[in-house]
Amino acid sequence: MSDDFTIDDADRAIVEQLRLNGRATNQQIANTLGLTAATVSARIRRMEDADKLRVVAVSDFSAHGYNVLMEVAIEVDGRPAADVVEELAQFPEVFAAHLVTGRYDIDMLVVLRDFDELPGLFLEKFSKIEGIRSMVPAIAVDVIKYKFDVAPIDARAGQ
Repeated sequence: MSDDFTIDDADRAIVEQLRLNGRATNQQIANTLGLTAATVSARIRRMEDADKLRVVAVSDFSAHGYNVLMEVAIEVDGRPAADVVEELAQFPEVFAAHLVTGRYDIDMLVVLRDFDELPGLFLEKFSKIEGIRSMVPAIAVDVIKYKFDVAPIDARAGQ
């Protein structure tokens, strides 16, 4: 779809209704917004086709047995950071991986079932990736806000 795709007020209202109730039918959304179910369906499909909307279920980390959440900042040397982050992103413990500006080159969000997995992750997995100069983990002691209702959606987002 073209790059000039724009989301209007009706699209935003549909998205808001889906945020409030991801199981709402097109008819329920239409009734709430004063639209037809066909219009709601067409607009959702249009936004999905343009990679502007993806309807997904979200569950709590603990529902999957994850009890440790940490951010890991990584400094890269001797190899492109883009290559290093591609390798790191393959580990199932890596929930999110970003190329960033500043002191570090890569920032990741990592989850573990318990602290006993830490040595294996850092000493047996991450340390085998060529180009990592330093890693600085920061363990989350409490999650105050974790906003997930807006995210980058493109071909790479599903990786």
